[in-house]
Amino acid sequence: MLPDDEKQRYQRQIIIGDIGETGQEKLKQAKVVIAGSGGLGSASATYLAAAGVGTIKIIDGDRVELSNLNRQVLHWSRDISREKATSAAEKLKELNPKVSVEAAAETIDDGNVSRLVAGFDIIVDALDNLPTRYLLNREAIKQDIPFIHGAVYGFEGRVLTIIPGKTACLRCVYRGLPPEEKTPVIGVTPAVIGCLQATEAIKYVTGSGRLLTNRLLVYDGLNMKFTELNIARNPACEHCGGNS
Repeated sequence: MLPDDEKQRYQRQIIIGDIGETGQEKLKQAKVVIAGSGGLGSASATYLAAAGVGTIKIIDGDRVELSNLNRQVLHWSRDISREKATSAAEKLKELNPKVSVEAAAETIDDGNVSRLVAGFDIIVDALDNLPTRYLLNREAIKQDIPFIHGAVYGFEGRVLTIIPGKTACLRCVYRGLPPEEKTPVIGVTPAVIGCLQATEAIKYVTGSGRLLTNRLLVYDGLNMKFTELNIARNPACEHCGGNS
């Protein structure tokens, strides 16, 4: 049973037929790990905390820089040079004291990825580089954890939800590595994509609606257009294929 203060805090979403008190209880029990607390992570973490996801873990090994502040809204001018994970966790705890927030100020690599995501129900991919995304994708499949991918470039963004063993994974969609460069981005783009990632996480936990599985949603902010691309699982995928 939800206590009265939580019923009041979440009343506007509890009255949604697809959520109700049962769905809110599921959100309270859910454990979500967010890899990255930049533009995507700021948006997704904010709305997952506001929705009452019971446990949120923020993983980020970077420190706040002035150039982050056009889009990474969990970090403020006073936070420059602080650990991003700590800065983000602090704001989330203020936003919703009912949520347990853990800060992991680590850079994801082969040696720690298994430990960092173990025991969580969902992984939100809010990273900014493809090699680490691949590493996280492989670990999500290995540990059978749903993986919600988001990416941005300028005014464009994309979202995909991956259910290990059932849907196409990130490696099925992308090939190779892009050239190294500073990614151009206007802050509203990760706000849109991060909110879509949070939406997918809430839907998964509550069993609501239709997930973006085997469907890559592409957002074009300049033309204010969404395009859906159907994708298929690759039987020979080195991450999720039969011989992986």
